[in-house]
Amino acid sequence: MFENLTKRLSDTVGKLRGQGRLTEDNIQDALREVRMALLEADVSLPVVKAFIDRVRVEAIGKEVIENITPGQALIKVVQDQLVHLMGDENQDLQLNAQPPAVVLVAGLQGAGKTTSIAKLCNYLSEKKNKKISVVSCDIYRPAAIKQLQMLAQQVGVNFIPSEVSEKPLDIAQRAIKQAQLNHSDILFVDTAGRLHVDEQMMEEIRELYQAVNPVETLFVVDSMSGQDAALSAKAFNEALPLTGVILTKTDGDARGGAALSVREITGKPIKFLGTGEKIDGLEPFHPDRVASRILGMGDIVSLVEEAQQKVDHKEADRLAKKIKSGKGFSLSDLRAQLVQMQSMGGIGNMLDKLPGTAAMSEAIKAKADDKSVTHMVAIIDSMTPKERRYPDLIKASRKQRIAKGAGLQVQDVNRLLKQHTQMSKMMKKFSKKGGMKNFMRSMQGKMPPNMPM
Repeated sequence: MFENLTKRLSDTVGKLRGQGRLTEDNIQDALREVRMALLEADVSLPVVKAFIDRVRVEAIGKEVIENITPGQALIKVVQDQLVHLMGDENQDLQLNAQPPAVVLVAGLQGAGKTTSIAKLCNYLSEKKNKKISVVSCDIYRPAAIKQLQMLAQQVGVNFIPSEVSEKPLDIAQRAIKQAQLNHSDILFVDTAGRLHVDEQMMEEIRELYQAVNPVETLFVVDSMSGQDAALSAKAFNEALPLTGVILTKTDGDARGGAALSVREITGKPIKFLGTGEKIDGLEPFHPDRVASRILGMGDIVSLVEEAQQKVDHKEADRLAKKIKSGKGFSLSDLRAQLVQMQSMGGIGNMLDKLPGTAAMSEAIKAKADDKSVTHMVAIIDSMTPKERRYPDLIKASRKQRIAKGAGLQVQDVNRLLKQHTQMSKMMKKFSKKGGMKNFMRSMQGKMPPNMPM
C-alpha cells in the first residue's frame, strides 16, 4: 500500500534545497509535487486542497535546525499533517456495554464484509479473549449465510443460524436473545451488501440499526476504489450513524487514496486495515505508523508487535542455542525460518514496514516476493531428513529428484543450496566468541550506501 505515493514524496523532498528557514518560495515547487502525488494516489481534490493549505501554513517560517536539510524539515510538517488527516490516533472498538455488545457491519456489495467479520472475531478472540457470536441477515444471497457459518467454524466462534425465508429484523432480534443465552460478550450482525442509491435497502438497514441499537456500526469498504470509498462511506454515514471504517484489500492498493480521504470526508475513523483472505490479515489502523510508511520511514513498531505475536519463540530460542553451540544451521532450520516469515505476512508485508524500502529498485522488490519463499519451502519438503541434515549429499541425481518433487527446476535447487551455504557460513561467525562484533566488522564496506550500521 502507498508504494506510488511513497516514491513520489521521497523524490520531491529530496530535491528541496535552501538554508535557514522554510519560505513560500523554497517550498512552492515541493508543495506542487506533493499535491500532484496525492491526486495521483486518488485522494479527493477537496481533501488535497485542505491538506496542502495546512502544510503551507505550518511550514512557512519554520526554522531549519542545524544538521537537517530543508527537505527533512518539510517532511516533518507533512508527516504531522498526514497523521492529523488520518485521525491523529488509533481508535479501538468501543465494546463496553451490557453483553452482548452488538456490532452491525454494513458495506457495498463485494467489499469483504463477511471475511472482515471473521478477521475481527479472530482478532478479538486472540487479543481480548472475547466470547463471540455471529449471525447473517443477508437473506438475498444464501451463499452469504453458508460463508459466515464456515468462517465462524474456522475461527471458533458461535454461529447463529438464519434462513432466507426470515426477515432481517426478526433474525437480528432472535440472535440477540440467543447470544444472551450463550453468554456471548459480542454479537456481530452481518448485513446484505447494498448500494447507497438503493433507497429500499437503505431503509431496511436503518430499521435494523434502530432495532438492535449497536454499540459499533462499521462500514467495510474496498480500499482499491480510492476516493469513491470515502464518498460511499459518507453516503452511508448520512443514512446510518457509522462509528468507524474498515478498509479491505489494502495489500492490492498501491495508491492509498482511500486511507487519506475517508476521515476528512466522513469524519469517521478508520479502525482496521484488512489484507488478503487469511483470517489473521487484519491490523489496527494507527495514523502515525501509516504516515511513517507513506514517507518511507517504515513501521518498526508494528513489525515488532507482529513478531511478538506470531513468531514461535520456543523455536527461535532453540535455533539460537543451537547456533551458539556451533552445531550448524541445517536445511530444516532454514525451512523453520521461512515458515516463520510467512506467518508474519510474508516478505512483502515486512518490506512495507522496513525503513528505506521505497528507495529499492522495482527489480529488487520483484525478486523478494512470497512466491520464492513458497518455492524454497517446497524444495526442502522434497528432500529426505538425511539430505536436510547433510546437504553435501545432494548431487546431480538427487537434485533432479528434488526439483521434480517440488515442481521446479534444478537451477532452483542449486540456488537454494547456495543460499543455505552462505547462511551457514554467516551463522558460524555468530557462534564464535565476539561473533556479532566480528560479523559487523567483516560487513563494513559490503553494505549498500546509506544502510545504517
